[in-house]
Amino acid sequence: MRVFVLDKTLKSLDPCHPARARELLNKGRAKVFKRYPFTIVLPDRVIEDSVTHFHRIKIDPGSKTTGISVVQEETGRVTNALEISHRGQQIKDALDSRRALRRGRRNRKTRYRQPRFLNRTRKEGWLPPSLESRIANIETWVRRIRKLCPITAISQELVRFDLQHKQNPEISGIEYQ
Repeated sequence: MRVFVLDKTLKSLDPCHPARARELLNKGRAKVFKRYPFTIVLPDRVIEDSVTHFHRIKIDPGSKTTGISVVQEETGRVTNALEISHRGQQIKDALDSRRALRRGRRNRKTRYRQPRFLNRTRKEGWLPPSLESRIANIETWVRRIRKLCPITAISQELVRFDLQHKQNPEISGIEYQ
């Protein structure tokens, strides 16, 4: 893991080794900018004076957690890696709880509250709230990392699992149903 470094105008420089960051902090040549992800600012450095290398963000999406790594383009060395936990199940539980409360209201000894059925149209490009939350979470972290490191490219792993084929390798065609 490397420490993110910013110049005095808060432009991103190459990440440095933690020992180097500690040395700069002890000598008073750097200040802590952020605790997570740990970032320092060099008040006596400008981006024009420095050599920066290109980095790539690699994303490995998952249903419960998503892995994000920052890789230096030339060497292929991983400079940072982090794991994002998603709240998909938490959101689903909250929606289920809301639905149960609405149903309870209809069954109580109060005036009857009819179920609504004409509000079921969804906008173009609609996504379930749990999925929407996951996407927003990943976008937020990518945006944060782009401010802290000289990123030139982003790549994402696209994998689909065929769980039925894993259980029975001979399965094909109509047997899937």
